[in-house]
Amino acid sequence: MPQTVAALILAAGYSRRFGGDKRQQRLDNGKTLLEASLALPCTKFDAVWLVLRPDEPRPASLPATVRVVQAPGTPLGLAHSIAAGVSQIAQASSAEAVAIFLADMPFITAATLDALLATSDAEHICVPVCQGRPGHPVVFGRRFWPELCHLAGDSGAREVLQRHPDAVRKVPVDDPGILLDIDRPADLPARQQGLD
Repeated sequence: MPQTVAALILAAGYSRRFGGDKRQQRLDNGKTLLEASLALPCTKFDAVWLVLRPDEPRPASLPATVRVVQAPGTPLGLAHSIAAGVSQIAQASSAEAVAIFLADMPFITAATLDALLATSDAEHICVPVCQGRPGHPVVFGRRFWPELCHLAGDSGAREVLQRHPDAVRKVPVDDPGILLDIDRPADLPARQQGLD
């Protein structure tokens, strides 16, 4: 795994569609949704950054190696979280790329992440694709960080990908986990629904 990639996990949302703080939803393995979504990045990256809401304390269960980003603009939308996180990473890290994860996607496989990291560099954007559909995480080369730092709104980083189609590397994977984000209780796999 290239040591020149940092991980950014976005967890500053308010779970309005879920009906409660979905980050604390317990999965079958006993982990919360947030803990499960952090597990893979924490095993693959030396530098992991987590964007949280500006008004909440650091979770007690958070590994000590995870750096927390809290910015006033994060309640305004996903793009603000990306901008805040990438801005801090850009100041503190010499990484060539950043892998951006959503904190409600705990089912991504290690093989998928390995495939993404094997194709990443400072000049490209690497997107996993399963059954013709793009998913997460997306790895942005450092060339695109200035644009990420100026994002606003709730559309994430889609506009950066749209501006640079020639720089996008689509990485085919056999991993439905890149498409499965937990927005509502019904999005949990059947055996997970109704857990506390």
